[in-house]
Amino acid sequence: MADSMSEVNSADDDGVALTGLASASAAAMNLDVDLSLDDVTIDDDEFDIPELDSAPTLDSILNENDEPFDIDAQSLSLYGQTSDGSAPVSEPNTPSRSPHKYGRKKSVQYPNHGSIIRHVVLKNISSQLMSASDRVQAGSPSAMAISQYIAVGTSHGLILVFDPNQVLKWCLGSTALGTQYGAVSTLGINNDCSRLLAGFARGQITMWDLTSGKLLRTITDAHPPGSAVLHIQFSDDPTMAICSDSGGSVFELSFKRVMGMRTCESRCLFSGSRGEMATIAPLHVHSTIKEHPMKEMAILAMATLSKVFIVSVRPKLTVIFTKQLKGDSSTLPLLAWQFVVIQGKDTDRVVDPVLAFARTNMVYFYQVLYSEDGLVKVVPLQSIKLPYNLIALHWFNPKTLVAIDTTERLHLVDVRTEEELEVVDLVDIELVYGSSFFKSLATGGNVSQAMALAGERACYQSISSYKGQLVILGTKSLHVMTTRAWSERLDILEKEDKYKAALALALSFYNGKAKAVVGLFGNTEDRGKTVGEKILELLFTYVDVSMKHGPVRGAIHLLEEHFQKVVPVCVDYCQTLDRRDILFGPIYDRFQQDSIAKGVFLECLEPYILNDMLTSITPGVMKDFVDHYKTKEMVHSVEACIVHMDIASLDIHQVVSLCWAHGLYDAIIYVYNKGMNDHITPLEDLLQVLGQAVTSGKQLTDQQIKLGNKLLVYISCCLAGRAYPLGDIPSDLIKSVKEGVWKCLTSLHTKQANEEEHVYPYLRTLLHFDTREFLNVLALAFEEPEFASQGSSYAAGLQSKQRIVDILLQVMVESIGFSPSQVGCLFTFLARQMAKNDNNIVVNRLLFEQVVEFLSNPADETRHEEREQALLQLVNAGGLEQVDQQKLLRLAEGAKFYRVSELLYEKRRQFDRILLCYLRDPARKHAVFTYINNVMMESCYTDPEKEAVQSEALENLQDLVAIDSKETAQLVLKVFANSLDEVIDKLHDRLKLQYEFLQGVFDYRDATSTALGPKEQSQSDPAIHEKYIDLMCQFNPSAVHHYIRNVEGYRLEETLQIVRRRKIADATAYLLEMAGDIQGAFRIMLESLSSSIRILLDTMQSDKTGDNTKDPSVAICGMQAGLMVIIQLCQRNSAKLDEPEREALWFPLLDLMMASQRKLKSSLREDHFEAFKDLTRHVLNSMMGYIALPAVLQKIMQDPTYSTGKFGEIKELILGMLDTYNYEKTLLRTTNNLLDHDLYWSLNNLTQAVSRGLIPRKESCFICHRNFAKIGEDEAVVVFSCGHTYHTQCLHTSGCSSMIEGKQHWTCYQCYSTRRTGKGRLLNVRKSEHFASVAGEKGMAERGSVKKSGAAVAGASGKNESVQMDPEQLAALELLKKRLEGPSRLAVLCEVTRAYRDQPSSASGYVRADSMLLSDSFKLRLAPPPSED
Repeated sequence: MADSMSEVNSADDDGVALTGLASASAAAMNLDVDLSLDDVTIDDDEFDIPELDSAPTLDSILNENDEPFDIDAQSLSLYGQTSDGSAPVSEPNTPSRSPHKYGRKKSVQYPNHGSIIRHVVLKNISSQLMSASDRVQAGSPSAMAISQYIAVGTSHGLILVFDPNQVLKWCLGSTALGTQYGAVSTLGINNDCSRLLAGFARGQITMWDLTSGKLLRTITDAHPPGSAVLHIQFSDDPTMAICSDSGGSVFELSFKRVMGMRTCESRCLFSGSRGEMATIAPLHVHSTIKEHPMKEMAILAMATLSKVFIVSVRPKLTVIFTKQLKGDSSTLPLLAWQFVVIQGKDTDRVVDPVLAFARTNMVYFYQVLYSEDGLVKVVPLQSIKLPYNLIALHWFNPKTLVAIDTTERLHLVDVRTEEELEVVDLVDIELVYGSSFFKSLATGGNVSQAMALAGERACYQSISSYKGQLVILGTKSLHVMTTRAWSERLDILEKEDKYKAALALALSFYNGKAKAVVGLFGNTEDRGKTVGEKILELLFTYVDVSMKHGPVRGAIHLLEEHFQKVVPVCVDYCQTLDRRDILFGPIYDRFQQDSIAKGVFLECLEPYILNDMLTSITPGVMKDFVDHYKTKEMVHSVEACIVHMDIASLDIHQVVSLCWAHGLYDAIIYVYNKGMNDHITPLEDLLQVLGQAVTSGKQLTDQQIKLGNKLLVYISCCLAGRAYPLGDIPSDLIKSVKEGVWKCLTSLHTKQANEEEHVYPYLRTLLHFDTREFLNVLALAFEEPEFASQGSSYAAGLQSKQRIVDILLQVMVESIGFSPSQVGCLFTFLARQMAKNDNNIVVNRLLFEQVVEFLSNPADETRHEEREQALLQLVNAGGLEQVDQQKLLRLAEGAKFYRVSELLYEKRRQFDRILLCYLRDPARKHAVFTYINNVMMESCYTDPEKEAVQSEALENLQDLVAIDSKETAQLVLKVFANSLDEVIDKLHDRLKLQYEFLQGVFDYRDATSTALGPKEQSQSDPAIHEKYIDLMCQFNPSAVHHYIRNVEGYRLEETLQIVRRRKIADATAYLLEMAGDIQGAFRIMLESLSSSIRILLDTMQSDKTGDNTKDPSVAICGMQAGLMVIIQLCQRNSAKLDEPEREALWFPLLDLMMASQRKLKSSLREDHFEAFKDLTRHVLNSMMGYIALPAVLQKIMQDPTYSTGKFGEIKELILGMLDTYNYEKTLLRTTNNLLDHDLYWSLNNLTQAVSRGLIPRKESCFICHRNFAKIGEDEAVVVFSCGHTYHTQCLHTSGCSSMIEGKQHWTCYQCYSTRRTGKGRLLNVRKSEHFASVAGEKGMAERGSVKKSGAAVAGASGKNESVQMDPEQLAALELLKKRLEGPSRLAVLCEVTRAYRDQPSSASGYVRADSMLLSDSFKLRLAPPPSED
């Protein structure tokens, strides 16, 4: 040690002090400086401590020149209360050793926060720790304490104390002391850094003087021996400290000095016998807040594995708060104090301590406040659920929290938003764990299992926070985490060329949304100014880098894409800072140096202008903007931008010239209105442009139509006092603008008029462009105040209004060139104006009559719809009230204006005549049914009116049916009260319409009836139904068969006669089958099939003669359809016939197919003949289920076709039948095997259930509670399958036995009583109830009877006593019998297998006559599925 230490001084008998360099004197101890961590910056992702070639000496380490390090002073800030957050726990508990660093995710930095944590390693201290361990056997680091000094305890009992310059100040203790006391398990430094307390693994406590390095006290009786000291901390009072041991007890240590003697008094605050205390945290008020109501109190937070306590130690011991703390058994509780500024609801901001405590993944925050009544209260603030388990929890500052999880990752969390700001991987630090102290291995491990398990990851003494810094003790190094200054966070992103991320982070600093901000001082304005300058600096750098390091020159599209990403960033941030001078000054000048960059810059301005985010541009930039868009032929985009710009930033001459050259009419209006306050000049100029287009006689282009619409909107805005297209005209200009527009519209000639110009050219132009819309503009203008009767200028307004009307009449009526529709629009407009209450305009009434005669001229067949619409609008507007209505009606009917006629008839309430209007109008005749329904259903019509409409409808019934038969039928059935026969008679001379009407009737009835509840209307006269079928046979014979199969309501005999008369074969066959004449139906269908075969033969003959117009495939398909119908007929009825009758059905069909096959063999092609043979095989396969196979074979062998003895011709038929036989035989065998297998397993399960032993729940009766070992020789015991056990006599006494059919039945008393206490006291006897029975003299089952000796007996109390049951028991018994009656599943299986085993040679098996399989209750009542055509 002489080589590595300067001197060993024996100070006194109290201990040994090892001093360092003389330069680290007491003067340095009194400096109130913070630790500085500017030594080594560690990479944020991963770091490694390099290995040295040769270990340095301690002298060389101590003589190194190290820079001091400062800790940022913490500042208090608002602490917001938020609701509980929740997230699932995704990380499992990890083993006690550090997690393996390979294959794990590294540190995480979020782009919106950047790098917040600055990670440095204290190189000098780390080197000295390693040197002390290697050269003087100081051991590995085991505990740490931080204040103005850093004290590190080792596993060999030494304590190394370093000053702020990382110089070793004291080496306290010795290895000999470590051998006696064990490792240093905990350290604590008081507020003024004058005393150090050290706790050891074997329970001793030492106090050291940090000013002299002397040992002041050695305390061996502060807590029970045999337990390690886990925590020891000074309170604000330098004479009091708190310690806890591995036994879970907490003690108060009071230091006194009496008569020169240093003493220590210990008081137990919490005994470990009530639950081990895992951690303690005294509240330090004096070092943080100088003035606080609780400064005279000593507040202590403690936590066991299941509860958190807050107690007041002084002035007296008082429990202030407790809370249950649940968590995983492998995790420890965590405590952390912090003073924060809290904004109350109704109070000013207060500075109070907040305790954060956690276990597993839940963190809770509680405020400790001093109330006005002198009491300390604890108020909950919030809680956070984290997605990982914790091993350490510390405050970084009042707004952020540091949480370290079980995988040794540090998470920086914002308390207010619960947002994770950054993650730092600490696995390479090799964190020091104190698990050996929690297990108390140095004293024999005499701790509870819960304490030992939870302490696997204890790191209380290796992680500590001090003034905004987090100090972490590793096995070979000492690390410090600090919060970077805001500017440093930006600089890091800038160095990494992440300019967008740096700008986004700077913007969050600017608007106050950033988290964990350090180093930004002043009020909001000063902070914004500081950050704004930094943003501009970053922006300039970003632009320079983007211009220099873009894509390869020449790749135009890549360059454009590159600058399209850069320019919006510049615009956004300059807009945010309101520094357009920078945007259009230095930044634009930089982009101008590249033509592509300049173009992209100008194009990127467009969306900002259109969204009114950029309304002012310098004239130079605006000139370049217009020139650029003009060059790229995007002038219409310029127009959209101009109307959003401040006119002062525009070059008027340039913009106006551009707009006229390219037809940018909105921009022209905007420039004149905003720049010159001129609303008339653009109107006159644009009307001349539109007039030239209208008078040219050519169809208007889209551009010209757009101009006309814009002018109509512009005129409407001006006459309403609104600016175009948005906003309002200045109030001092409204009157002059309106007068100017009216003067322009009513001007007699243009300024450059010639001799050919018509009068009122502007008005004429707008009327020719869109008469209706222009008149609508005038109608809106007439609503303005100057035309209102209460207006101050009413007389002048009325005069102007009359003048405009006179001009309109002069232009449109007294001249030519306007269509009837346009004239009609004019008179509709006039009629509406005259119909108003305040009407004072005068129009010659004769003009209206002339207009009516002009519109309703029957000789004019052109523009019929247009003329009718004009007249209809005129009538609706009330402009023809003075015209003779009868004359008007006559004119309308003569011109076939049915809508006008309807309107006039409606006024006269002649609704039956309206019906004729609908019928005569081709465009609206289908709406006649809706009209009739409305009239007949609405209450506003009188009964005579309804009768008139009904009568008119019946008179025109044929027309209604011709329009829609279904709708007509619905009217007759639903609306009209006439009988159906009467309506049918009206159609007797038109059978086709009669059929369509009846079709509509029955379709409507089918649609409005259901199988569950048919309506009464669906019950019709059978004669009508048969009439409909007869008509269907005439007009749609192919649908008859399907119809009669799916409906009812007709008489069988009469319908049969009808279809026979009409020769509908398939329908006749179906009705014969329904009548029971199966053979008759079969003969008809067989004849139909024969006809199909003859058709096929004829087709073949025509094919031979050279006529190839007929395809045999079509005939085969038709024959196949007929064959399928016959087969279905035979299958439906075979089950009801005996063997000869079945043969009479199937064999003629087979004969026909086989005979036809002989005839067609030589005529059909091979593929057609194979198709025919498939049909024959299908007949054979279908009949095998109904005809015995021998009979089928005999029939085939007797056929003349096969009498020649050629087996090859019948080979396929026979092989097909044999395949069918083999298939059915295999299916039967497989079914029997499955039944046998099922029977075996059923019997096996029953055997196992019977053979299973029963285990009594206890050795005494559940009724009398007597032990079975004391029963007599003649007593028996019943054991139920539920485990309950009773004496038989006890069951008798309790009424749990009964005699049923000569057998003694027992019921479990416990289970029976439980069921009786259920709802309603109803017995619900199920198979799951526990019964035991004793039959006659056999007594109880052997496994249910127990003698005194414990052996099973056969005899029992076999008394055949009849037990009387109450009515409730009798009812339950009857219910049980009914539910259990009938054969069991096992009996059914036995019966089925027996049938096959008795007659194994029989193909279908043998079933005895008395078998249960033949009983009615067992039979399956099946029916074949309905056949489909």
